[in-house]
Amino acid sequence: MSFSSLLGSPSSSSHPLVPYGWDADWEAEFAPYAGQGLLPGRVVRVDRGLCDVVTPAGTVRADTEFVVPRDPMKVVCTGDWVAVDPDGGDPRYVRTLLPRRTAFVRSTSSKRSEGQVLATNIDFVVICVSLAVELDLGRIERFLALAMSGSGGEAPLHTSALSWESGAQPLVVLTKADLVPDGATLSHLVQDVETTAPGVAVLPVSSTVGDGLDVLAAVVSGGTSVLLGQSGTGKSTLANALLGEEVMSVQAARDVDGKGRHTTTTRNLLVLPGGGVLIDTPGLRGVGLFDAEAGVGQVFSEIEELAARCRFHDCAHVAEPGCAVLEAAESGVLPERRLDSYRKLVRENQRIVAKTDARARTELRKEWKRRGAEGRAAMEVKRGRWR
Repeated sequence: MSFSSLLGSPSSSSHPLVPYGWDADWEAEFAPYAGQGLLPGRVVRVDRGLCDVVTPAGTVRADTEFVVPRDPMKVVCTGDWVAVDPDGGDPRYVRTLLPRRTAFVRSTSSKRSEGQVLATNIDFVVICVSLAVELDLGRIERFLALAMSGSGGEAPLHTSALSWESGAQPLVVLTKADLVPDGATLSHLVQDVETTAPGVAVLPVSSTVGDGLDVLAAVVSGGTSVLLGQSGTGKSTLANALLGEEVMSVQAARDVDGKGRHTTTTRNLLVLPGGGVLIDTPGLRGVGLFDAEAGVGQVFSEIEELAARCRFHDCAHVAEPGCAVLEAAESGVLPERRLDSYRKLVRENQRIVAKTDARARTELRKEWKRRGAEGRAAMEVKRGRWR
């Protein structure tokens, strides 16, 4: 993908919230609350029921008591646009959330069918991958599946995940590029990730020597970006480089495996000097899918295209006759690693959806029974050969 397609133009409006992403559409959404004397604002940080909100009158501390929902997908989150009490209230309250355009969501570690909203109203998802350790292509595919999932157009409050079709763009940034010994090796690594992330821009960056920072700064100046990645990938260092100052604290990753501790413990929204807004997130040790069927389909678009040529429309690409996917894998056209990763993410997403969808649960049980029957039949064939 060309980076020029990701670049945007800054707004010329003089509204004090424009640097934070305010535009005519947000103004129209807020109009009913303006008549009530409330102030518009964007949440820059959330901490135990309280949040910092930047408003035309400055940054205020507000209580979220009036917008605490039963649905965990609708809690106040960094990146939200809200209506907040005017000056004079003590405490001041967030009175309502404006409808979210996008929301990046992962499943929680609990056994319940809940999602955790990591950031909202995002234009770019910057997936940070460290070159200080061996590339984990499967993890990149997992992040991309989340980043590409969701509903197109303007999303309601219950949107499941960030949608590429709705205008939010994923971008893979390969951090610590200065640690790669030569240009040929670096080019090879970039190509590996580009193959893993079809249609997604891949940019090697070094926060230490500055390589690639000018291109990244130009891209993220076009809206709100969220930095995602494991601990130790250099997100906070990258954020400081884009901000031009030491705003985020940094800890060194372990030399033995490149893992780091959670330097960033909260999600913080920061205005970039060259334009745009950046949300830095804590390192994610677990990245559970949450209703990511569309994202998995986009990340593995070549498998989806092959699947359309399978003999059976409900082919599971395991042992079915006439399976175009298996034929491509056996001939070497489709890498086995890629197919294994696809199967894993599809199964995981099916389990997540089945927690809340009775029809999906029924279909999943049928699939398990079918596979069990196939396995038993295969064993009977083997036993017949042994006799």
